[in-house]
Amino acid sequence: MIKQITCKELKDHVKNNPKSVLLDVRTQGEWDNIGKPDGDKIGLKTYFLEIKRDAFYDFVKEFKNFNINQDNEVLVICASGERSQITAELLSRENYKSINISDGFMGSEEGEGWKNNGLPCL
Repeated sequence: MIKQITCKELKDHVKNNPKSVLLDVRTQGEWDNIGKPDGDKIGLKTYFLEIKRDAFYDFVKEFKNFNINQDNEVLVICASGERSQITAELLSRENYKSINISDGFMGSEEGEGWKNNGLPCL
């Protein structure tokens, strides 16, 4: 079972888990038109890698090119929590500690999301 966290809980979580990193799996269009999280400002090294539904294997292969240590906790974000859940499950199968940010960048029924919580954006 993948642990879930909302953006409202994120700052406290990062304080208590300093080995956390942020992985945004939205599309290039979303990053360009809606914005990107600036996790570095809250202590989260941030990575961007688009997940495509028909290329999960390629995604894992590309992710491994980041050389993120498996001791790190990977906080995964998308627009509203669906793609990040799939990604967290994929990474968990590869023995990464992964957590889904359930309200995503834009918000969902789980919460307001990164942008609406006033978290830093690029």
